[in-house]
Amino acid sequence: MKRNPTLNGLLRHFSLTLQLNFRSPQALIYGYLVPVFFLLAFGSVFRADTPPLLNQMGQLLTISLLGGACFGLPTALVAERERGVWRRYRLLPVPTGSLVLGTLLARLVIVGTAVALQIFLARVIYGTPLPLHPAQTVAAFLCVALPFLGLGLLVAALADDVPAVQALGQCLFLPMIMIGGVGVPLVILPLWAQRVAGFMPGRYAVDVLQRCFTDPQGLPGAGFSLFALVVIGAAAGVAGSMLFRWDAGRRMNRSALGWVAVALLAWLAVGLTAAATGRLLTVALPVAAYESITDEQADQITYEDLPGDNEIVSRLAPPFLPAGEAPFVDEFSAKLAAWPPGRDPSPGQSVRHLLSVAAIADISEDIHEGEIARIVFDKLQTRHKHTELRRILAWVILHPGEGTVITQAPELGLRRHPPESVVRERSALYARKYLGRLLGKIHD
Repeated sequence: MKRNPTLNGLLRHFSLTLQLNFRSPQALIYGYLVPVFFLLAFGSVFRADTPPLLNQMGQLLTISLLGGACFGLPTALVAERERGVWRRYRLLPVPTGSLVLGTLLARLVIVGTAVALQIFLARVIYGTPLPLHPAQTVAAFLCVALPFLGLGLLVAALADDVPAVQALGQCLFLPMIMIGGVGVPLVILPLWAQRVAGFMPGRYAVDVLQRCFTDPQGLPGAGFSLFALVVIGAAAGVAGSMLFRWDAGRRMNRSALGWVAVALLAWLAVGLTAAATGRLLTVALPVAAYESITDEQADQITYEDLPGDNEIVSRLAPPFLPAGEAPFVDEFSAKLAAWPPGRDPSPGQSVRHLLSVAAIADISEDIHEGEIARIVFDKLQTRHKHTELRRILAWVILHPGEGTVITQAPELGLRRHPPESVVRERSALYARKYLGRLLGKIHD
């Protein structure tokens, strides 16, 4: 320690903190088991999405980071302070900042490995795609984790004991989960909650992380969100450092309120800036693409060049006999009725997914390809109104590259995995056959 006591003390304390955390069952449960629980909970709700969980990864990772910051870090700090550990640390010939920094770095490693575990398990269990921008994901993680750790440091400074940590942590955690755009997507929150979320860091954390998974641009489009996180995190970190307590017997005085005000003013400043720059405009569910299709566009679709229903491509069986006389039809209809992608909440996507089933069976030359195509047509007519189905089918025909399609459905007995481009092509063919029958231009 003679050569560089500060660095040596930082590394030793960092190593010790990690060892203590990995030896603690409670730390392992909060650090790793709880994030996995949230992953499975989100997966059970959003597994029907295609791909599953892709559009919720920003929320999911933010919850893990928020939990590690608001509960994990302050709980460990306050528990050590209550046991007199930090009072003994003060006797060491190491600067205070090095010891606090070692604790923060250890917590950063813990939440970082928890986030990596979630991404890995989401991929393995649900097939969720990996981030579009891996390097930017690491940068986004640091940009979110460091401000949240600053909030955790402030919670630890304000809490007198571990139960107080839980209470203060919930004051941060629950509002961001419920109305801050973290647990509940912004688009389904009421208008007042969407505006309030603009004053909370959770909204900006979700934005930064989600861009790394789904935005082709990545972080370059997240300038304001990064700014908001830096401002809120810096204010909380400075306030937490100034109020840091070595001894459990030392109580807060009135001057502490000034530093708390500094941290809260950062939230207010971010929210007011967002309002002044138009970033608190309400978020609405996007208008479905098929709704822009006009009757004139649908009427311009032609059917003369379609393959016949009994030809090799896009086979289609005639209307079925009364139920009970075709065992395969009844069995496959029941499977298709329970098939999650076919019940997508977006009508346009639901139709595309069902068309994909007919396309996969046709490409695979399934022995029942014609019957499967007819089952899909019957299912579409049952689930959608005539005018809605007409627009959706026209959208599939006019814009075959939009939306998402399914390329494999082993749960329906379709084992082949044809290329996406071919599935889209056959889906458009079946959409023309179905639309022609809906409009009376093709007769069964």
